[in-house]
Amino acid sequence: MKNWACERAGMSFTVLIPARLASTRLPNKPLADLANVPMVVRVAQRAAQSAASQVVVATDSQDIVAACNAFGVTSVLTRTDHPSGSDRLAEACRLLGLQSEQLVVNVQGDEPLIDPLLINAVAELLHSRPDCAMSTAAHAIEQLHEFVNPNVVKVVLDARRTALYFSRAPIPAARDFSGLAWWHGDSALPPPLRHVGIYGYRVGFLREFPSLPQAPEEQLESLEQLRALWHGHRIAVHVTDRAPGQGVDTPEDLERVRDLLKQEVL
Repeated sequence: MKNWACERAGMSFTVLIPARLASTRLPNKPLADLANVPMVVRVAQRAAQSAASQVVVATDSQDIVAACNAFGVTSVLTRTDHPSGSDRLAEACRLLGLQSEQLVVNVQGDEPLIDPLLINAVAELLHSRPDCAMSTAAHAIEQLHEFVNPNVVKVVLDARRTALYFSRAPIPAARDFSGLAWWHGDSALPPPLRHVGIYGYRVGFLREFPSLPQAPEEQLESLEQLRALWHGHRIAVHVTDRAPGQGVDTPEDLERVRDLLKQEVL
């Protein structure tokens, strides 16, 4: 599934997968068994189908390093005291000797069904947008319950598909907050967009990002990407027609992914 357009464009990028064992809802989540393969390894194997020049797991756990080694997945051992995933990724860039102008794509360690083509698209978009420090993805929301769900992060874009704002609230909203026109047959309006948690970074910005003061909106919404916008950095957004694969946040999600993997084998 390699995308050779990346190579023709003279572009290369690294996929970084942050993984730590601490999880309140699903303990030891990165090592959860998915058809005899640890979940974080499944993520790395999917990412390896992209056009990335290398795929690296960044972790603070010797157990995760050992699991990666057992399956031939490259990993780096980072400090245990990082306050955020961005700090862990910044250290991984240093350990790997990545240069400021290089690109990395952050793939979450609980996305074992991540689409490799989506990884390519996020990297290619950032490569083509020198005005942006980051890139990410979004897709159309088709269900009203998702639009009003605070666990579904929404994003609003400008004419060039650069992020204007991310929110847990239903945005954009009608003036009187009563008209949900997308579900009332008004096809003249574009559908609202759900943010997909995959990020492309320029390494230089990723090293700077953890040192930036938190934004008030970031603290309110608990959305780290708002820090970049608050400090004047732009985020390019790839709008995909395909919803992302099932992620794993809960034991129920884990069972769904196990069932889906069984269907793939069959």
